Amino acid sequence: MTDTCQDLRRRVRDLVAEWDFTPRCDSWASGYDPDFSQELGRRGLLAVTWPKEFGGAEGTNVDRFAVSEELLRAGAPVAAHWVGERQIGPSLLRHGTRELQEEFCPPLARAEYRFALGMSEPDAGSDLAAVRTKAVRDGDSWRVTGRKIWTSGAHRATHLYLLARTSQEEDKHAGLTEFIVSMDSPGITVSPILDLRGEHHFNEVVLEDVHVPGRWVIGDIGAGWPQVVGQLSFERGGPERFLSTYPLLTAVLRANLADDTARRELRALAGRLQVLRRWTLENARAMDAGHTPSTHAAMSKYLGNKFERDVIAWARPLMPRADRSIRALYDQAVAASPASGIRGGAAQVMLSVIAKGKK
Repeated sequence: MTDTCQDLRRRVRDLVAEWDFTPRCDSWASGYDPDFSQELGRRGLLAVTWPKEFGGAEGTNVDRFAVSEELLRAGAPVAAHWVGERQIGPSLLRHGTRELQEEFCPPLARAEYRFALGMSEPDAGSDLAAVRTKAVRDGDSWRVTGRKIWTSGAHRATHLYLLARTSQEEDKHAGLTEFIVSMDSPGITVSPILDLRGEHHFNEVVLEDVHVPGRWVIGDIGAGWPQVVGQLSFERGGPERFLSTYPLLTAVLRANLADDTARRELRALAGRLQVLRRWTLENARAMDAGHTPSTHAAMSKYLGNKFERDVIAWARPLMPRADRSIRALYDQAVAASPASGIRGGAAQVMLSVIAKGKK
């Protein structure tokens, strides 16, 4: 571990120790505290890989891994900034115009903007390329009409990343374009999708003739598919794919609830945790080397989701002896588990990506 990584970890731990919050599972999707996110920005703990001129620290993806791992281990409330800092900013830095970078990256580095992902659609299943949301030209601008589903945080977002079809081509992967949409635009309706506890972070978003400025196109018109594939490496390949249930795991151990059977099973979980951690570090190193580790990231997501489900199964027999705070963590993990299998692509999609990547 480099001195920079050690310093970043120390700074995150200092903030976590100072901040008044209740640790929770799935904190990167459900732990919402804009003040905490903005404090991370003030302390230089967001956008660590970005250029300094856009509010970053010009660090590495391994540096960002160190920050993310500490926050996720603590169950800290990071949902307000997570999508924007994890993948929207990097996508803009790769594909956006200078004007778009200047407009959005500094506010994202300060956690002033909150993004939701408008990718999946009701009739497309797990096939992201089958989107039907259409964007048509309107002078120098665009008009967008369509529906998006499983859109995490849309009810709190200031902006929506949108994948829309701008032309009908024989190859369904062609003719797709990435946009930024303001969530206060006329014509947007957000409806909640409740989880097992009656809570929600998923939403359905309906867009009816929504105006989008021409300058808010990300990259080239019609080139959205290869761009989004690269973006998904940021979404699928990070430590959030196996650390969502970590607060439950550590709470059970601190309370000394594990019996002999649980301790034996814990050895296997600990070994898998170390492998997943090393795997996602390799994703970060690959991105630092200029690669797009799509296959590796899909493996991380697939195996990480299974690990999280197995942590829940490991903790289940121990819950009758757990106190209220630990049972709350368990309930959060159970409620989030179905969503964890969908976010970033269902298991079947991950297996398809892996199979194609191994050819």
